[in-house]
Amino acid sequence: MTLRIYGDSISGNCLKVKWTAERLHLPFEWIETSVLKAETRTPEFMALNPAGQVPLAILEDGRPLSQSNAIMLHLAEGSALVPVDAYKRAKMFEWLFWEQYSHEPYVAVVRFQVAYLGKARESLEARLIERGDAALARLETQLQQTPFLVGERLTLADIALVAYTRVAHEGGFDLSQYPAVTDWVGRMETALGIIRSLGVLPCVCRPA
Repeated sequence: MTLRIYGDSISGNCLKVKWTAERLHLPFEWIETSVLKAETRTPEFMALNPAGQVPLAILEDGRPLSQSNAIMLHLAEGSALVPVDAYKRAKMFEWLFWEQYSHEPYVAVVRFQVAYLGKARESLEARLIERGDAALARLETQLQQTPFLVGERLTLADIALVAYTRVAHEGGFDLSQYPAVTDWVGRMETALGIIRSLGVLPCVCRPA
């Protein structure tokens, strides 16, 4: 059985799983599953993932695995995307936990509400925008010091965090204020074979 990945192409959480599989040259089937069309809430999908969320991976042996960072870690185990050094590996985990707690809930949420739900940015909670900018500023501070988030080499941390950072402008975030982040996004898009998106709507990723 081939690895199957259920995902929505508007979702950075889904795309980062796809990009990880592509980076590792893993054969897989991408199954487009729209959140906006409630395709994750059908009985058929809920039978696969009772949480009703994408991404969802069905592994080669038929076992399901959900949550984007868990899937990425499983796919990349033993690869160059996961540092061998214990401290660097822990720093990668630090960024992965931070991404889901302090970046995605703000940058991704603002982007979704503005770009896909059609809400005016001014109508959103100020806290969302403030914390989104704070997350981008945190990335800027790190990327002024190192070319990648965990030093000199690309890791899962970079793939996880570039997913929504590269489309932050769709939520009205001004990435020109973060030159180190902007440079990193460009290098990551080149490394992962992603069509350049900064300042361009809509975002597009290359097909599997």
